[in-house]
Amino acid sequence: MRQVSVRLGPLALLLTVIVICMTVLGLLAVTTARGDLSMARRYADSVEKRYGLEAQGQAFLQQIVQDPEVWDELERDKDDTGWKVLAEEGLSLHIGIARNRDKYEIVSWQFIQESWEPQEEIGGLWSGE
Repeated sequence: MRQVSVRLGPLALLLTVIVICMTVLGLLAVTTARGDLSMARRYADSVEKRYGLEAQGQAFLQQIVQDPEVWDELERDKDDTGWKVLAEEGLSLHIGIARNRDKYEIVSWQFIQESWEPQEEIGGLWSGE
């Protein structure tokens, strides 16, 4: 009987390369998914803060309409515009209200994000100087 020899060298090498490529692609997919999840959570937190401030601002406007004494407690500028600032964790809502007899007009409704300041020194990294 004659035996046919099977050469496994090239086939084993090809399978090894395929397994390594699939492993790397799988790790990249998992890393990308984690990054996307982290970014989605940060975005959800910022939207929650923004909508929370919106709700507080609308409640404040309702309070002014119902109780005119609230108008007297507001800070005013030279144009007699009343200002109310609502803040939450680095985000603030600046509301400007003008009064004309018994009517109120919103002249400003602006969100302002605190500016980000980098840390002075980060664990012995070169500062570029």
